[in-house]
Amino acid sequence: MPVKKYNPITPGLRHRVSNTFQELSQGNKPLKKLVKGKTQSGGRNHDGKMTVRNIGGGHKRKYRVIDFKRNKHNIPGKVATIEYDPNRSAYIALINYADGEKRYIIAPDKINVGDEILSGENALPNVGHAMFLSAIPLGSSIHAIELEPGRGAVLARSAGTNGVLMGKEGKYAIVKLPSGEVRKILLTCKATMGTTSNPDHGQQVFGKAGRKRWLGRRPRVRGVAMNPVDHPMGGGEGKSSGGHPRSRTGVMAKGQKTRNKNKPSSKLIITKRKK
Repeated sequence: MPVKKYNPITPGLRHRVSNTFQELSQGNKPLKKLVKGKTQSGGRNHDGKMTVRNIGGGHKRKYRVIDFKRNKHNIPGKVATIEYDPNRSAYIALINYADGEKRYIIAPDKINVGDEILSGENALPNVGHAMFLSAIPLGSSIHAIELEPGRGAVLARSAGTNGVLMGKEGKYAIVKLPSGEVRKILLTCKATMGTTSNPDHGQQVFGKAGRKRWLGRRPRVRGVAMNPVDHPMGGGEGKSSGGHPRSRTGVMAKGQKTRNKNKPSSKLIITKRKK
C-alpha cells in the first residue's frame, strides 16, 4: 500500500507522511449491529486517580466487534467491504456468510472485495482462510494466532505482522512470532493464512503534535528533565546524564528481565525475543 507526502504549505504538513487508504471500500459506515459504544478512561481508575500517565483526550471512538474465534466452520463467506478501524492499526473486513450472518475479521493483506474465505477442516491454505495449525503447511505465513484452542486470536494481529510455521513436534506446532520469539503452540489452535493488512502503517509521520493528541496521547516529559523528587533520573546541573536509564518506578530500561521465571508457559518458549 503506498503512502503519500504533502507539500509544505503549513508547518504541520511539512514532514507529514500518511496512508492513501486505497484498499478501503468507499462510502461505507460500520455495520450498526456490530458496533458498540466505547468509553475512554483518561488513564484514571475507579477513584478518578491517574494511574497511567500520558493518556487523555482524543477523538470519540466506537468499538467494532471482531470475530477473533473464526468458529463458523465450513460455512463459506464473502468479503463485502474493507474498512478502517480506529481501535487497531490493521484494517477490518466485513464478511457475509452463506447462512446470512455478518461478521468483522482482521483483514489480511492482498484480500479484495468479493473474495471467498472459509474456516475449519475444509479450509484451504489460501489468504484469509482460518485453519488449525495441524493442517497448515510448513513455512506458511500466518496471523491472528490462538494460544489456547477456542479462546480466539491473540498473536500477530497488528498491521503488517505475521508469524511463520516452522515445524511440528508431537502435539505442538513451532511458530516464529513477529517479535522473533520461537515458541510451541498446540496444533489444535487456529490461525489465519497470510499477513495482516496495512503493512505501511509504520511509515506514517504525524507531522505535528496535534495529531498525536487526536489519538488520545498527552505529552510525555523526559525523566532527565524532571527534579529528583519526580524521577530517579532527574536533577543535576545542566544536561546531566541522570544515571542508569530506568522508569519512574525504578524498573531498569536496558537489560533487566521483567518476566516471571516461574511462569508455566516459559517451558514452551524455545528462543526468546531478546537474543
